[in-house]
Amino acid sequence: MVSMANYRRGFTLIELMVVMAIIATLISIVAPRYFDHLDRARESALNETLNVVRDAIDKYYADTEAYPEKLDDLVTQRYLRKLPVDPLTDAADTWIIVPPPPGSRGQVYDLHSGAAGNGRDGRPFAEW
Repeated sequence: MVSMANYRRGFTLIELMVVMAIIATLISIVAPRYFDHLDRARESALNETLNVVRDAIDKYYADTEAYPEKLDDLVTQRYLRKLPVDPLTDAADTWIIVPPPPGSRGQVYDLHSGAAGNGRDGRPFAEW
């Protein structure tokens, strides 16, 4: 005769499968929101980076009456602590540099992201 003390207690395969199904359902609900949140955060970081760099370019121009020759000039002249990194491409060398109007000294009038694609508002990142 086998007593109940000899049986091991544990979960059955059915119980484990039910728990896994519940976890998978929860993940399928949460994952899209998580990735959408990441996209919004990158776009916000891009906006802030562009505003800070554009402000530094304006201050450089106000001080020197010329635009910087390259982005590195903003760092060497201490208008920025370091060369900005594009939050969408994770690189500092993908910026699209916009030259100043004719008759102005310098080479960096504005900059845009070099990332492909569009933002949540439908505008291409290269136009931000």
